[in-house]
Amino acid sequence: MKGKPKLNLGLSAYDELFMDGTERLEMKLPKIYDIPINLIDDFPGQPFKVRLDDDMNHLIESIKEMGLITPVILRQKDAGRYEMVSGHRRKEACLRAGYSVIKAEIRELTDDEAIIVMVDSNLQRTAILPSEKAFSYKMRLEVLKRQGKRPDTTCGPVVHKSRDNVSDESGRQVSRYIRLTELIPELLNLVDENKMALRPAVELSYLSKEEQETVWEQIEERECLPSHAQTIRMRKLSELGELTDSAVTKIMKEEKPNQVDKIHIPYNEIRKYIPRGVSYEKTADYIKAALIFYHQNHSGNTN
Repeated sequence: MKGKPKLNLGLSAYDELFMDGTERLEMKLPKIYDIPINLIDDFPGQPFKVRLDDDMNHLIESIKEMGLITPVILRQKDAGRYEMVSGHRRKEACLRAGYSVIKAEIRELTDDEAIIVMVDSNLQRTAILPSEKAFSYKMRLEVLKRQGKRPDTTCGPVVHKSRDNVSDESGRQVSRYIRLTELIPELLNLVDENKMALRPAVELSYLSKEEQETVWEQIEERECLPSHAQTIRMRKLSELGELTDSAVTKIMKEEKPNQVDKIHIPYNEIRKYIPRGVSYEKTADYIKAALIFYHQNHSGNTN
């Protein structure tokens, strides 16, 4: 790995003696360079997705109006190319805003140092998918292990709260996220889409890939998800070598109280039909009573 570009200021130690405080401070600031975007490669294996959502649209508009406020972080590669460490979204936004160069800080980083910077800078984002957390926590944990920092063996591979912690989340919660990396993509997508909660997903992560495929097939066929209690049972059967296809089917056939079919009607669409004296909390009772009244009067049933 080559060093960052050297900026020769032509200053000797003697010259530095006559600098004022502002000049000395400016010398310590990171140097920012304009780097052609077509010379920048993505960080290998980085788990954070570049989504074309509202946040991206706002970022593009901001760059069009004021330019890029926060420079990206790069490190040099061979043959005059660079590797993106932090700023994949900003690079995409600059491209879409019509920029061909991007402001960048170039750092000399080892592979492990680059992973730490990449993970920590992305975890500061407000919207992070569970899968992004999962793989970034795992990458950072592997770095810590290579550096000889042993995780807590009492509750799995976790990172302690300290200056080296990957986030404000507890070590046990970080451990749960890392387990998600063992899920097949279809089940992991359910977590990202906020359809499956973290804990049942963690239980399913202990199943073999073949067992997970069977669970996914049942989810698709029955259009319902297993409850946390059901995933715990599946995991126990798997550990005993007894989680057959028929066992998964039998568990998934069970009725789950939290997944009884529901009808959702926007309140503002029916409010004009509800008497003023009926509160929001009593609206459901009023609708049920109205339906019973309608049924009795239009079916001839007076019971």
